[in-house]
Amino acid sequence: MAISQGKSTRSPSGARNVANRGKRKSELGRDPAETRVDEKKLRKIRTRGGNEKLRLATTNKINLTDVKTGKTQVTDILGVIENDANPNYVRRNIITKGAVVETPEGNAKVTSRPGQDGVVNGILI
Repeated sequence: MAISQGKSTRSPSGARNVANRGKRKSELGRDPAETRVDEKKLRKIRTRGGNEKLRLATTNKINLTDVKTGKTQVTDILGVIENDANPNYVRRNIITKGAVVETPEGNAKVTSRPGQDGVVNGILI
């Protein structure tokens, strides 16, 4: 089944709207990237206008910034501790923006969107 990001068939009151046109290719959605902890793998996605977007399928590195000193370093991701997007993501080690991951330096909060940006950035907490 295709994922559509078009207009809803229901109005705010719950009544059914009559569609004045069909679906468009530009309204087509895609499955979530669900970046996991493993060796680095990227997926190229063709976007509108022939551009490319890098989806991070798996990774085990994070660009970690210490807010106090302002220094950034690349460290390993040991696992996902907390993920407000979905509690099930913790068990599956899926990284999204806002997830708390465990690193050798301490716990870090992910500030980038791995499925959109193709990289994992985070800050120490």
